[in-house]
Amino acid sequence: MNNNWSKLSHLQLGKYGEYFAKMEFTKAGFDVYTSEVDDKGIDFVIRKNDSEHYDVQVKSVRNYNYVFMRKEVFHLKENMLLALIIFEEDALPTLCLVPSLEWSIMEHKFFCDNDYKNKKSKPEWGLKLNKNNAKEFKGIYEFNKQIKTFN
Repeated sequence: MNNNWSKLSHLQLGKYGEYFAKMEFTKAGFDVYTSEVDDKGIDFVIRKNDSEHYDVQVKSVRNYNYVFMRKEVFHLKENMLLALIIFEEDALPTLCLVPSLEWSIMEHKFFCDNDYKNKKSKPEWGLKLNKNNAKEFKGIYEFNKQIKTFN
């Protein structure tokens, strides 16, 4: 299988990541509902049963880079999730699942909160990923490990 992710444009990689995440949630037994318009920072909604649903924002990243979600659309609440797909050359993608409330406690060094007061950039929640902390991050937030907490 060709895993040469550098050949994909930014938009192609993002779309691939979104479909990949949807398939993994479906495989884990969730119903997946896609939004027609992505103007609220929600790429899709998942539901395990009649009383529980989660809003999911998907981010795709090549290797290890800074990832951010605008605070105006990524709200820290119990049913908001980040599905982060890490694409490394010549490897299968790694799907990680991060509950939004992790930013409220910032227990790990990869989480950051940027308000950019008096700057052009809008406030954001961020993840500082690099080769040094990637193994720790994946160990905690790898999809198959995190999804067990939903069952």
